[in-house]
Amino acid sequence: MRSRNHRVRIKEEVIYKSAFRTRYGHYEFVVLPFDLTNYTANFMCLMNSVLHPYLEKFVIVIIDDIFIYSKNEEENVKHLAAVLRLMREHQLYANFSKCDFFQRKVHYLGHVVSKEGIAVDLENIRAIIEWEAPKIVDEVK
Repeated sequence: MRSRNHRVRIKEEVIYKSAFRTRYGHYEFVVLPFDLTNYTANFMCLMNSVLHPYLEKFVIVIIDDIFIYSKNEEENVKHLAAVLRLMREHQLYANFSKCDFFQRKVHYLGHVVSKEGIAVDLENIRAIIEWEAPKIVDEVK
């Protein structure tokens, strides 16, 4: 599962710190807005805390994505159910329209992750691979 647009609830006692005023009135956030400073760090901290029992067994949280990995589809269904159940217990919900399930290959941060392992995405280094070797000394300089 790869998910975006997560909602992280702000603690009741610090909601007042998110207050802002517009010409239409005074408002406070009850969940972190996506572009809030340190959102990613807060999200990773929260998800690492919630998903701790499964981290590095079949779940990893990177930036604002949750990856669930398994040896086969049957195992993946069990892992996915366990993660979603745990998230529901903590009142966290995935926006399924922003999730990808049962991917055999994922392109992520310049890498390709598949059952063969992790490899550099060749599209990111194509210019280097196709770079012609210098023929004269001035080209080296």
